[in-house]
Amino acid sequence: MTQNATPRQDQSLTLPQALDHIRQHLTPVQEVVQAPLQQGLHRILARDLISPRAVPGWDNSAMDGYAVRHADLTPATPLPVVHTLLAGAGHPPHLQPGQAIRVMTGALIPPGADTVVMQEQVTLHQGSILVQSGQKPGQHIRRAGEDLPFGAPALQQGQRLGAAELGLIGSLGLAEIPVFRPLRVAFCSTGNELASLGQTPAPGQCFDSNRHTLQALITGMGFECLDLGVIPDQPEQIRAAFSAAAQMADVIVSTGGVSVGEADFIKPILQDMGQIRFWKVAIKPGRPFAFGTLGSAHFFGLPGNPVAVMVTFLLLVRPALLRLAGMTAVPEALQFPVRCAQDLKKAPGRLEFQRGIFQRDPEGQWRVYSTGNQSSGVLSSMSQANCFIVLPESCTQIAAGSMVDILPFSGLSC
Repeated sequence: MTQNATPRQDQSLTLPQALDHIRQHLTPVQEVVQAPLQQGLHRILARDLISPRAVPGWDNSAMDGYAVRHADLTPATPLPVVHTLLAGAGHPPHLQPGQAIRVMTGALIPPGADTVVMQEQVTLHQGSILVQSGQKPGQHIRRAGEDLPFGAPALQQGQRLGAAELGLIGSLGLAEIPVFRPLRVAFCSTGNELASLGQTPAPGQCFDSNRHTLQALITGMGFECLDLGVIPDQPEQIRAAFSAAAQMADVIVSTGGVSVGEADFIKPILQDMGQIRFWKVAIKPGRPFAFGTLGSAHFFGLPGNPVAVMVTFLLLVRPALLRLAGMTAVPEALQFPVRCAQDLKKAPGRLEFQRGIFQRDPEGQWRVYSTGNQSSGVLSSMSQANCFIVLPESCTQIAAGSMVDILPFSGLSC
């Protein structure tokens, strides 16, 4: 259900409101390129694919066994085996009444045959077979076009291509596929306190982790990465970097500088150079989150704390990037209830995503456990976890043994 984007008293949107607001203001890429099938993983299909042939192209055996005429089958009547057919062997001979032909899985069905009997259900004696009773006419035959008839829709525009889709395209004999060009995503970290790899951190500095997290997440989605590096808390340097990025990228993702501190410049710069649509979401971690535009580029300003970066990217940025890349039906993240193994606490007022580990207990029941320290600066909690524990806004505690919703990381591709 669509929810309006009316903010709360603290100007923050609920997560559904934020997602809906983002979705309404996205302009997907339109440029189409022909990509080799081998480079199609995670690409978005730009045209409907219509099957240029029937798959399979011929009736073939689904089993190792014997091709027969069903009318010839009686338990007491031996059928001489007159030929053996392998998969890919070409045109088979015609099966005469009262005969059997040995067939391997994938072998063409001989003309005259209408049934395949699996080899485990026959007795072979002196070149003939005796067939067990109970065989059904037409069994164990894969019919031509059973997977895809000629001219049938195979895949739809806007589908994201995974292993199954690439295999399906390969079965159609297509070496190239029409896809939208990869999204170009520029990303950066901001903050004087950050040092890049290879530098010696000054007193009070720490190594930047956010860019490496973002690069992995963006690359894993199949998009082009433009690393803007670490930008210090200097408005002019931020402006220059954003201006350059807006000329190169479809999307700009920054981390840090979106709160209300004296060195948080992202919001005013975004207001001045482009447009800001909202900048608070009622989730924890991740309340400070800016969404807007810089020129023709979409802009996402993430918090600076490492866990908040991952939470806001996975919940808010990832579905937006998929839509921008041309995906028409972005699936909702898988969420389902399991039993909580321990007491949990939270402050009311925000939807909270705690890091958890769900696994089977000794009795074989699925349970979820907290990773412990839930600080948004403890990135190791994400490495240890395999899910988010989703705690509603009004919730203040969960008693051990209660049911609680989780979001498995496997459904978020993190």
